[in-house]
Amino acid sequence: QVQLVDSGGDSVEAGGSLRLSCAASGDPSRNLCMAWFRQGPGKEREWVARIHRLTGKVNYADSVKGRFTISLSQDKNTMFLQMNSLKPEDSSMYYCAAGRGCYSDQREYAYWGQGTQVTISA
Repeated sequence: QVQLVDSGGDSVEAGGSLRLSCAASGDPSRNLCMAWFRQGPGKEREWVARIHRLTGKVNYADSVKGRFTISLSQDKNTMFLQMNSLKPEDSSMYYCAAGRGCYSDQREYAYWGQGTQVTISA
């Protein structure tokens, strides 16, 4: 059983930065991948970035590549998403997730955080 709590969302102006956090508790050791997804009003949930907890390999969606950075704490139980050069189209509810595989499909993730709201004004 794994519990995820995500935080750090806020309202900022375009061009600004935010850092999101996702704290894992319980027994996350068998979940090899942690990821960030986002979902705006009336839109489908989309994959943003993922990181392999053992190897540190990272992958990004084209829409955020070069602007966002995903990372893990030393104990591998906290995931971060550093978001720079934010755009209004980045406004979404952001969710962290954990799963045993490492894919971009949301159906591959068994555990989810409650979501944290990011709003970017022009």
